[in-house]
Amino acid sequence: MPGFLIVNSRSGSGNRIEELVREAEARGVAVHVLEDGDDIPELARRADADALGIAGGDGSLAAVAEVALERGLPFVCIPFGTRNHFARDIGLDRNDPIGALDAFAHREVRVIDVGRANGRLFMNNVSLGAYARLVHRRERHRRRSDAFARLRAFAILAQNRRPLGITIDGQSLDARVVLVSNNAYTLDLFSIGERERLDGGRLHLYVPTGLVRRAWVEREAEKFVIGAAGGKLESAVDGEPEVLDTPIEFTIVARALRVLLPRRPGA
Repeated sequence: MPGFLIVNSRSGSGNRIEELVREAEARGVAVHVLEDGDDIPELARRADADALGIAGGDGSLAAVAEVALERGLPFVCIPFGTRNHFARDIGLDRNDPIGALDAFAHREVRVIDVGRANGRLFMNNVSLGAYARLVHRRERHRRRSDAFARLRAFAILAQNRRPLGITIDGQSLDARVVLVSNNAYTLDLFSIGERERLDGGRLHLYVPTGLVRRAWVEREAEKFVIGAAGGKLESAVDGEPEVLDTPIEFTIVARALRVLLPRRPGA
């Protein structure tokens, strides 16, 4: 059976999509370019394949990774979005989607953890409150200027001084921003750094200590339960906007997903 690759047509230019499809098919990979109305999980479930992959940004990955877990198949990430944080953290060259296709043929397996928020899989992180709004507005302005994006992000936080009214594991917390991640990040106030590992088996929870100081209160555990008086929290799940019902149960599934990577030179 060949590998099966879904290409998110909203990522990349038309010329890049054509090149990616051509190169994937040259490697014996079956390709489906998404069209309006396509159901990503259903496409992945029906595929006659021995590996499932997706070419897209961070927000595209979880739907295919979830089906890979259901079917017991390995997963392939082709960096084809804007930031590609997961691709970076897994060791791929974010600027070389064509090279990443070699994972289908010359397979090196890495086994990683996945996170879940009320059962929904996430690969990177879930942000709650003002940070969720910051992520999406910053992304819309990113192409104008990184400096402008940072100023805009600061303004969003400054205008949202109200705490979320949340509890973490039953304890009240005065916070406007909370981030829960699959393994540990290096963070500052405005940006997400890298993860050194994806198989530590621990969730990490971050709360910034103030607007100006670039410092975070950090906790780690295998499970967090976050509640809110309103019964819902605005969130960003791997960068995608969502509204999650509370309490939100965050869990981590250790070493759950097999990820295929291109074979390293000399391996």
